[in-house]
Amino acid sequence: MTNNQKDLVSEARIKVARFCSYRERAPQEVRRKLNHYGLNDHQVEEVLKDLKAEDFVNESRFASAYANGKLRINKWGKIKIKQGLEHHGIKPDLIDKVIRELPEDRYRATLINHIQRKNRTLDTSDTFIRNHRIAQFAISKGFEPDMVWEYLNHKS
Repeated sequence: MTNNQKDLVSEARIKVARFCSYRERAPQEVRRKLNHYGLNDHQVEEVLKDLKAEDFVNESRFASAYANGKLRINKWGKIKIKQGLEHHGIKPDLIDKVIRELPEDRYRATLINHIQRKNRTLDTSDTFIRNHRIAQFAISKGFEPDMVWEYLNHKS
């Protein structure tokens, strides 16, 4: 490796460490950033290995932060969170673990809040139409259809 290549790798490592310090990053995101800096695949994997060893990149920590943030801030359901994690290249077994660890009380409260808010905005008195529109909305937010309908049927 020439001095110029060493400088490029060293500079990229510093920039990406700063990039990872800002917030949790998925390994796929870090790879993309390193490729953007002009590193070849071997260099990317070497830098990524170092960043993981120094705990700048931690896939499990990213997945947990992502899932909890999407539930708390974006008010997403498990289906949409799972799709987001898949999009970030997170391993299926880790996705399942993180989804199971979401706080069930907060999850249900988020669903109920969506249902109540949507219910207030509807102007129809037909229960069937009202429940259908509420269910469509909650399902589009990533909540499981069974859970949505269970609540709507129990509430009615």
